[in-house]
Amino acid sequence: MPAHIYQRPKNAMQSGKARTGDWLLDFAPAEAKQPDPVMGWAGSGDTQSQVTLKFGSLEEAQAYAARYGIEAEVHTAPPRTLKIQAYADNFR
Repeated sequence: MPAHIYQRPKNAMQSGKARTGDWLLDFAPAEAKQPDPVMGWAGSGDTQSQVTLKFGSLEEAQAYAARYGIEAEVHTAPPRTLKIQAYADNFR
């Protein structure tokens, strides 16, 4: 059962960076979703895709995956670069 380990992204709708230090482990879907014949909703019998595990560091997430034999692929976020400028730079 493959999984993805990644760092929680910053919420695009807010300026705060709360909970961006958490590392998440998500399981890859084992089967494709199919429409329900009666309701038309998409679903599958795969319950692992509903599980998201939260860790405080990347090492903890990798140790958990290694302990339980989970093939985990780490996705690191690109480094954030700040463009620092003064308000007066708008008038140059």
